[in-house]
Amino acid sequence: MDMANSNKPHGPLSGTRVIDWTMWQFGPVCSMMLADLGAEVIKVESLDGDHARQFHTVSGSSSSLPGGLNAYFESLNRQKKSLSLDLKSSSGQEIMRKLVEESDIFVQNFRKGVAERLGLGYDDLIKINPKLIYGAATGYGPNGPDSDKPAFAYTGEARSGSLWWAGPNDGNPYNLQSIADQISGIMLCNGILGALVNQKETGKGQKVDVSHLGSMMWLGGNRYGMALLTGNEPGGQERKSARNPLWNCYKCSDDHWIAFAMNQSDRYWPSFCEAIERPDLNEDERYTNMGVRTENRVELIGKLDDVFITQPRKYWIERMDSTEGIIWEKVQSIWDLPEDPQVVQNNYIIDFEHPVLGPVKYLQTPFQYSETPIETKLPAPELGQHTEEILTGILGYTWEDIANFQDQGTII
Repeated sequence: MDMANSNKPHGPLSGTRVIDWTMWQFGPVCSMMLADLGAEVIKVESLDGDHARQFHTVSGSSSSLPGGLNAYFESLNRQKKSLSLDLKSSSGQEIMRKLVEESDIFVQNFRKGVAERLGLGYDDLIKINPKLIYGAATGYGPNGPDSDKPAFAYTGEARSGSLWWAGPNDGNPYNLQSIADQISGIMLCNGILGALVNQKETGKGQKVDVSHLGSMMWLGGNRYGMALLTGNEPGGQERKSARNPLWNCYKCSDDHWIAFAMNQSDRYWPSFCEAIERPDLNEDERYTNMGVRTENRVELIGKLDDVFITQPRKYWIERMDSTEGIIWEKVQSIWDLPEDPQVVQNNYIIDFEHPVLGPVKYLQTPFQYSETPIETKLPAPELGQHTEEILTGILGYTWEDIANFQDQGTII
């Protein structure tokens, strides 16, 4: 990546300025997406930085990188500039207020009451900049008896009922690996984009509140929608007893898996039996239609297991490709994705020349625009890396002012 062109406009939000007063994952996901869309994102950090900078272990795996960096912070904060600031000082609050005047969007994910105590709540900032869009990332939403309750991704997953989604039907809730932070950040970004459209039309700002609880319920999708309408929750299913054997995955002889997604199974059953070289199954009265296949699904899945385990996945892929209409896919791991041509050619994973780490790969926000393409130009910032640039270039402070702020301990 040519760092010399890092100021070239890119993305549909080029010319938009965002104040990112967030930490951990929920808020940073949102602001990084806005940065990928072309916005100038200024990450305002305390003098000791976002706590994620010190997060060197995730789910038992090391995230440490050379140069004192860590993958957790790097993967959530690329494309941003860092302003390190003591917001408990009067001069720090003055700087923040001036920055609010010059910005379009403000994002924060602190517990209810923290921003207000520092004079950074929505009611405070909308007076300074009536056009400001104020994004608030919360655990449980702005209203209700638990609106000020501390929360992380796991608590949002628990409260929303989503811990029952994963794992076998054994009566135990299963960890979703903090998916609530990711989906909530995506939802907050979407909410802000909607408010930005209204801002362009009316000139007015507004508050956008998105929570772990609400986002995870929405992610539940039709599972929750059907339950609310019918009184019945669609149940999960285990692989060996899936109601539709053609909506399932099977292990091959090389320990790789192949998945099938044929919901109209009667339509596909004859050609599927030909593809797996078992035309006799199509003639077996126990499997001739969806109704009887469902009744005999455990036995049938066992037979299909016995078929697929006889050959490597490459063999079965060739068989499926040579049979018209079969809907299948490889079951891949994370490690397969960087070499997947479909991933590479759509820029879902990109190559980047990091100033400390050298050549790295980044997961790219999966939006593709024909006229305003997005582009990754900057790595995650060092703590306070852009403080002087922001104070002089955007806010008009002098070098004497900066020296005074440093003497006061307002900046580093």
